[in-house]
Amino acid sequence: MARRVEGKKDRWGSQIGVILAVAGSAVGLGNFLRFPGQVVSNGGGAFMIPYIVSLLVVAIPLATAEWALGRYGGRHGFHSPAGVYYAATNRSAFWTAMGSFTTVAPFIIGMYYVFIEAWCLVYAAQYLGGVFERFGFGFSVAPSAAPAGLAFGDAKEYETFFGTLVGISKNGALFSSGTPATLVATFVCAAINFWLVYHGVSRGIERFCKAAAPLILLCAVAVIIRVITLGNPTGRPGQSFLDGLGFMWNPTREAETASGEIIRVSVWQTLANPDVWLAATSQIFFSVSICLGAVCTYASYVKPKSDIALSSISATATNEFCEVLFGGLMTIPPAIMFLGLSASNSFSSSFSLGFVVLPNVFGLMPFGQFWGFLFFFLLLLAAITSSVSMIQPAVALLQESRGWSRERSAFVSSSINFVGTLVVCWHTLNLGALDVFDFWVANFLPLMTAIIQTIVVCFVWGASAFRAEIAQGSRIKPPFFLVNVVKYVSFPYMILVVLFWLGQNISKRIHEIAHSPVAQISLAFMTVVALATLTLAVAAARRWRHAAEHVESNAMTNQDRPL
Repeated sequence: MARRVEGKKDRWGSQIGVILAVAGSAVGLGNFLRFPGQVVSNGGGAFMIPYIVSLLVVAIPLATAEWALGRYGGRHGFHSPAGVYYAATNRSAFWTAMGSFTTVAPFIIGMYYVFIEAWCLVYAAQYLGGVFERFGFGFSVAPSAAPAGLAFGDAKEYETFFGTLVGISKNGALFSSGTPATLVATFVCAAINFWLVYHGVSRGIERFCKAAAPLILLCAVAVIIRVITLGNPTGRPGQSFLDGLGFMWNPTREAETASGEIIRVSVWQTLANPDVWLAATSQIFFSVSICLGAVCTYASYVKPKSDIALSSISATATNEFCEVLFGGLMTIPPAIMFLGLSASNSFSSSFSLGFVVLPNVFGLMPFGQFWGFLFFFLLLLAAITSSVSMIQPAVALLQESRGWSRERSAFVSSSINFVGTLVVCWHTLNLGALDVFDFWVANFLPLMTAIIQTIVVCFVWGASAFRAEIAQGSRIKPPFFLVNVVKYVSFPYMILVVLFWLGQNISKRIHEIAHSPVAQISLAFMTVVALATLTLAVAAARRWRHAAEHVESNAMTNQDRPL
């Protein structure tokens, strides 16, 4: 079954390198933007109950299964999810094709991730211009002649600035703007991603993650210390750091209605809402990068005797630490501290939280330009560590299926990925294309690929093979009931989530597709990419199987020859 590997095999240089890379692929915009927005819009502290349940019954078991599956495939010469599934399912073309969707999901997410990275770059540069302005040589790189440091006098101006920056007024707005800051930043971010993927796992991705991880930690700690030491900056009651912390963690909390009335929402009211459970599970998938190709691909490059059980737990714990501690503390408390309880009404989306509400907060903070620069520089680094992991599965598939070099595969994958980025950059009216990409690929497809992976691990590859792979090289003894948790808890839990999710969303989205040309164009593009990847995987499975049969036939012939 093993596939002969030509040339020098790309491996991780160290175990800490792969842990940081996997953690870096998960630590990104989902931790610092999406998670706080989900907490606020889904009941505050009550949201953390289904979130922790999802972490225990989905994230940890499935992440461990994906590490095991990935290393098994890597030992047989495969690094793409499709190739890993081929190795684990005894050369099945059907399951190889199913594995291709685990390549498609991160690949398409990476298309709009680069666009959001560009926003982070522009914001960081704009705030840096405000820092330099204190020394007499400030600058502005943003559209509409925005002041250096985003020193607006009115809260509404931050929303206007963000809308102009992303071209929210009309499709093609970014290509007709007098200030091409967003497009230039998009090209820069795409080039950085290409450079890292082009240089491979050890010389590109691992080196960057090792350098970026300390900087991310340093920036996050600095911002959090500043937030904690602010006390009650406005002097108004109910707007201290502890009030902001209570808003995030109290299961029963106060909420402000549209009419301005303050009401109390109990934990049971929140937990009775199926949308909250859907949001929590979806957030876990997005933040831990379960079944999005990166973990499977990265695990395939580890050494055969590496401790993948420890690596899996370490990477998941690192991500959750960054998400809950850093992502939560850096965003929700300061917004409440400066803007009050009514600020929660501004959290209509993750983007409004990070790019509209928080700039309001930085504008009111002492030395806000400096803290704004640190925050968006942190976002940029975290986003890049995620986006490079999203392209790597596609690179691996091209290498294995077409026999191309890593450099050629990286160039082709990055080029196709950038075409998708341009589609998102053009259809910016109310961020229409980005919303369609995010909904179908970041929310729906990971649930489906997780169900497929669970079937492969538990019912095709087999429980005994799963246990043996986890145990190999392990310094910690994996729980004996882990396989049963995946089969009898995680699997039915995800089925229920999908059914609830479809019941809540499918009719609305079908109506949107029928009446929105942007949705139709976006879905058509994603479908073409998915079909091309599927075709590539099926053809590769046939070629791999024929090659393996040819090798086996030659081996039998040599055995029959007389001495």
